[in-house]
Amino acid sequence: MTEGVQLERGATGKRYEVFHTDCAARDTVDHVTSRWGVWVLIALQNNDLRFFELRDSIRGISEKMLAQTLRALVQDGLVWRVVEPTTPPQVTYGLTEFGRDVGEPLRDLLGRITRRLEPS
Repeated sequence: MTEGVQLERGATGKRYEVFHTDCAARDTVDHVTSRWGVWVLIALQNNDLRFFELRDSIRGISEKMLAQTLRALVQDGLVWRVVEPTTPPQVTYGLTEFGRDVGEPLRDLLGRITRRLEPS
């Protein structure tokens, strides 16, 4: 078998061997599905947020983990970042078109899960 699920073509026609540890697509999936990546993408679905607004909206995340998660998602092209030259600097984050495309099914998944759970 020369081609299977693990061999996918991206928009550029480049092949991604997603089961290989050095695959760029695998890195992006790892960042999206990380403990905090999912929550960042869901939190940014409706609004662009400043760093501390994002931190406050995701309960339990430390500033360090939020910064690391955002850095990875920005590098992957899922999240954009704008720094306003104020003192202290104000940093705002939002989803790119790619981030919205990836984040929408995550929000849908969360909705499906919460509809099936009993009210707490």
